[in-house]
Amino acid sequence: MAEATASRSLIDRLFKISERGSTPGREIRGGLVTFFTMAYIIVLNPLIIGTVPDATGTYLGGGTEPDLAKIAAATALVAGVVTILMGAIANFPLALATGLGLNAFVAFGIATQMTWDDAMGLVVIEGFIMLVLVLTGFRKAVFRAVPRELKTGISVGIGLFIAFIGLVNGGFISATLLPSPPVELGVGGTLTGWPVLVFCIGLLTVIVLYALRVRGAILWAIVGTSVVAVIVEEVGRIGPRDPETNPTGWTLNAPEIPERVAQLPDLSLLGQFTLLGSWEHVGVVVVVLLVFSLLLTDFFDTMGTMVAVGSEGGLLDEEGNPLNSQRILVVDSLGTLAGGAGSVSTNTSYIESAAGVGDGARTGLASIVTGVCFLLATFLSPLVAMVPNEAAAPALVIVGFLMMTQIRAIRWDDTELAIPAFLTIALMPFAYSISVGIGAGFVSYVVLKAVRGKAGEVHPLMWLVAALFAVYFAVEPLQRLLGVS
Repeated sequence: MAEATASRSLIDRLFKISERGSTPGREIRGGLVTFFTMAYIIVLNPLIIGTVPDATGTYLGGGTEPDLAKIAAATALVAGVVTILMGAIANFPLALATGLGLNAFVAFGIATQMTWDDAMGLVVIEGFIMLVLVLTGFRKAVFRAVPRELKTGISVGIGLFIAFIGLVNGGFISATLLPSPPVELGVGGTLTGWPVLVFCIGLLTVIVLYALRVRGAILWAIVGTSVVAVIVEEVGRIGPRDPETNPTGWTLNAPEIPERVAQLPDLSLLGQFTLLGSWEHVGVVVVVLLVFSLLLTDFFDTMGTMVAVGSEGGLLDEEGNPLNSQRILVVDSLGTLAGGAGSVSTNTSYIESAAGVGDGARTGLASIVTGVCFLLATFLSPLVAMVPNEAAAPALVIVGFLMMTQIRAIRWDDTELAIPAFLTIALMPFAYSISVGIGAGFVSYVVLKAVRGKAGEVHPLMWLVAALFAVYFAVEPLQRLLGVS
């Protein structure tokens, strides 16, 4: 008993668990919640980068046919390693994995112009540049130059964004084609299908458990809803969603009991990249534009994410900056490098970490738990595949609510701050992009300050970043102008 007590106190000292008002139990539970809310990337990343042939007609991994299991194993491995690094080095409850949006850009915007090895080499180059920007202090300086109201707007916008993701993943709303409304209720304007009912049960469950202040509300809701989903699938044999043949099926995973729980992973993707091959395929100008687009998106996605997670957990200093922000940024940059070197695309900080924080996580111990789960998932991919989106999505909705409560900190009577904050909040879900929302907020902020004769109040780095975002928004016209589109 004495040894166990000493062990707990050592862990407490290392991670400052008591100092941050948490317990080891909460950290473990929060880490599990974060894993379950982002485990979908193990399934989704292969579907995005594994099904697109490169310019030579070859799929990721070098074959003439997709190899999704191989990509899933590498995705889980890299996510596990960099998330453990985040917990151990930065002591912050932030998990990392292949970035959605970034992986689509790598697949459809880069790999189609060169080989997959060359495309992953560009990701590695981006990671080196990002690491240099962090180590020189430039990335942190930019972060500190952002007004507090804009930081709050970023956090609130991300809350709305992930709530929107949760509603989409749960099948409660869906995208439609114009001239119909861009989004609609369920499928065809009505809620139909058992999976949507399971999502609604999960959402009501997590709301009730949270309102009753049940510890572990989010995790218990995910586990309970997953059990319901398995039962529904066993009885109804609904199957996975297909827009043509089964529009009301499960998204990503059909929650079936797997024939086997574990299997040995194939990790042969690791190290399959070339640093300079892209220069020969598309030329220097295109390489620079592609790396710039990756860099800018990754740069500010992470900034917004760590602010939002820090806000949710009370882990910001008096200036609104996350604790250990420099270490967070270093590990995030290493995640980009690892993602390219592991051939799974850029690894970046995940906003789903807020789900674990919402369930009590406050330290890096939670990240280590999440990372270990990812490492185990390299062997337990059949078990991970049991949890459908409909079971995990309710957690994103309730966390979105929690993050939205920070909106009261914005001074809405100050138009120079309120309008940029509003654009940041609105455009994240509407454009389905964290970076677009941040960029619109930054550009509008400096413009409003300038036209009102207050340009001198804007930090020089804000001017620089706003200019870079203006270029970012104009990348496609610039490509056409330079004849490199």
